[in-house]
Amino acid sequence: MAKEKENKNKKTGQIKKTVNVGILGFGTVGSGTARILVENKDLLSARLGFPVTLKKIADLDIKKDRGIALGKDVLTTDARQVTDNPDIDIVVELIGGLGVARQLMMRAIKNGKHIVTANKALLAEHGQEIFGAAKKCGVNVGFEASVGGGIPIIKALGEGLIANRINYVYGIVNGTSNYILTKMTNEGVEFSKVLKEAQELGYAEADPTLDVGGADSAHKLAILASLAFGIPLSYESVYTEGITGITPLDISFASELGFKIKLLAIAKAADGQVELRVHPTMLPKDYLISKVDGVMNAIYVNGQETGDTLYYGRGAGDMPTGSAVVSDIAGIAQRIMSGAPPKSGLGAIKMKKSGPPMGLRRMDEVESMYYFRFSALDRPMVLSKISGVLGENNISIASVIQKGRKEGGAVPLVILTHKAMERNVRKALKKIDSLRAVVTGKTCLIRVEGEE
Repeated sequence: MAKEKENKNKKTGQIKKTVNVGILGFGTVGSGTARILVENKDLLSARLGFPVTLKKIADLDIKKDRGIALGKDVLTTDARQVTDNPDIDIVVELIGGLGVARQLMMRAIKNGKHIVTANKALLAEHGQEIFGAAKKCGVNVGFEASVGGGIPIIKALGEGLIANRINYVYGIVNGTSNYILTKMTNEGVEFSKVLKEAQELGYAEADPTLDVGGADSAHKLAILASLAFGIPLSYESVYTEGITGITPLDISFASELGFKIKLLAIAKAADGQVELRVHPTMLPKDYLISKVDGVMNAIYVNGQETGDTLYYGRGAGDMPTGSAVVSDIAGIAQRIMSGAPPKSGLGAIKMKKSGPPMGLRRMDEVESMYYFRFSALDRPMVLSKISGVLGENNISIASVIQKGRKEGGAVPLVILTHKAMERNVRKALKKIDSLRAVVTGKTCLIRVEGEE
């Protein structure tokens, strides 16, 4: 009797026997989510102990056949039939973007609907507003699908590793960039050629800027870092650099030095501060994450108690991402049927530790190892002059590669450094690049992770 009382509909007083779901957006992920809810309905019902019913799907295009058997009245072009529908308990936002998606999500929250979303950009840039509104209205927000597609990294950080102080999180979280770098590494071809192929295969958007420019990875890192370190969502503070400047020449030199180049999202905690950065990174070839190729994603989390844990899988696609969406739907549905209060949103997470809250480290204070490729003039004393400027700025050389001769012309000169501070590196390269009798063009810089 107690359970029946908890499951009463607040407005009608009737006993709830099912949890109803409405979906906003019937694109790739929306279709995958709908397919799972429809085709796995019996499986979900058996595992949950009650049915989850797909009540409505709103999209501008409801004529296109997605190959899913839906009821006659499920599809609509009117989003308000989802956000304002008194029969719907959970609204799934799969429109994407920051405009309409934000408006509809906030409308649904104000109408007392629980929310599930895969929209990492919206959460990273407006998450504090969204989680604040959800807390005020007493509803849950599920966002497992916002990072890593089918990889359950959000639950791992928020639940599985809750007993740990997290030391660092880093990973490959953008399949498009990883596919491009993998092809460049394996086939020695230029970025532009691989990008065109990725677009033809559907791995890259017509406008790939968010992916190859690093912003997509930065959105995801902001969410992971907030969970891991209890800091506010800080997308605007993530140092972001994409892969458009990576060349087959740099990939070849990296390989000779024992490294592979990956677009890495990095969040590290040290001395009461967190550094947040996304950029091409040279990693030792024998690292597991270096072997993650193609469109796959992988995320390392180092906890004080667990040590390293690795999460690997498909980071995008209709069914992997749809699986993550449905996992959130199932979790929220269980809370609805049990009468449990809403879980704290991402923005409400606080570190349970003594001392002041963690601050953000400026990029110029970050320490790393570095790879430099200079276009050095083939003249006496050039290496001496370059190493002299590096030394003046407390940058120690670990190894040097110089190949070929071109008397009077420019040749590649590669230097790998020991750990140095970003501020000093920028200062040194600015001076070296101004020495027209030493180098031509701008120096290529790639940061290096791993043991010295």
